[in-house]
Amino acid sequence: MLAQRTGMFKSSGTAAARAAVKAAADAGKEIIDLTAGEIWSDLAPTIRDGAVEAIRKGVNRYTDTVGLAELREALARKVSRETGEVWQTDEIAVTSGAKQALFDASMVLINPGDQVIIPAPYWTTFPAQVQFAGGTPVHIDTRANSYVPSIADIERAVTSLTCAIVINTPNNPTGAVYDADTLRGIARLAIERNFWIIFDECYADFTYDGQAHHPIVSLVPEVRSRTIIINAFSKSLALTGWRIGYMAAPKDVISAVKALQSHTTSNPNVIAQHAVLRHLKEGDGAYEAQLRRQLVTARQVGLSALSGLHTVAKPKADGGFYFYLDLADILPAGSGKTADDIVNLLLAEAGVAGVSGTAFGDPTGLRLSYGIPPALLEAGLGRLVQCLNNQPRI
Repeated sequence: MLAQRTGMFKSSGTAAARAAVKAAADAGKEIIDLTAGEIWSDLAPTIRDGAVEAIRKGVNRYTDTVGLAELREALARKVSRETGEVWQTDEIAVTSGAKQALFDASMVLINPGDQVIIPAPYWTTFPAQVQFAGGTPVHIDTRANSYVPSIADIERAVTSLTCAIVINTPNNPTGAVYDADTLRGIARLAIERNFWIIFDECYADFTYDGQAHHPIVSLVPEVRSRTIIINAFSKSLALTGWRIGYMAAPKDVISAVKALQSHTTSNPNVIAQHAVLRHLKEGDGAYEAQLRRQLVTARQVGLSALSGLHTVAKPKADGGFYFYLDLADILPAGSGKTADDIVNLLLAEAGVAGVSGTAFGDPTGLRLSYGIPPALLEAGLGRLVQCLNNQPRI
């Protein structure tokens, strides 16, 4: 018999969406896939050269459990530059992607019975990992506030069992960018009520139309002692498959993470570590600028296409690389219909794949990635608009 905890092990909603795309494609349908949380791009030259050099040198041995010392030094400089706070090597852990960093944070912070506040819509992995650690996710509905949680709602959710809050800005799936006042309020509340902040900023490099990403410890330095910063290179360098992430946290947290990783994955992939180190040492920002131009173009193309929707509001898409549609107006109240039905409709009739908001705790939302080439994006969204306009109520 399987352990009871396996009842919590369900495939993520985004993984399920990708599986549906593959099944449709295997059945011979031409599908434009807007599900993936990744950017279609070539490698940065520095990443490629760093990996090739490491292979040529025969690099194949273990590193320190939490990453190469030189890489952690480079990451400490990076986080110091971005936050305006000085970070040391022993406050950095390199992980096998941001997902492992988040898992590590849950395992070293959460006791069974603890509560963790998670604004909804949320990335599907957040509550799952809290539950793996024995905690209870407490969700705050942000839909009425442009997908940004209000301080009043957070304060109402805090109890004596509250251990942490997960903040993800720019947000996946909604694209919302948390403003400085909201982040200051969260930081002060964490200090006053004695809980941790798990601060996921994996989409920090992508904000638009005058929006800006604010590291929470820059706004309120006093909150640093109870903040875990989570980041990765999956989005900023289009390296989703390479699995290199990191966390910046107090030394005792990093020490606990080091012990945990020694019994789980050991060190992250050594070739990927050397590749990222080369980029941090020699990258001039040109690749990141090119990636941003690609997304800015795709975003403009997508917003233009989505402006043709008759009964669904055009998304703001302030950050990240997702369009998040509110489909409430085309889902009749009391009908039992959800965004799942619209996703199935789009896949069957338009050949377009998106991720239902049910994966993110929102039965009326739809996430569409614009990390794909603009021409393909325009074609896919054109089909989507025509399909939804022809059936204004599902």
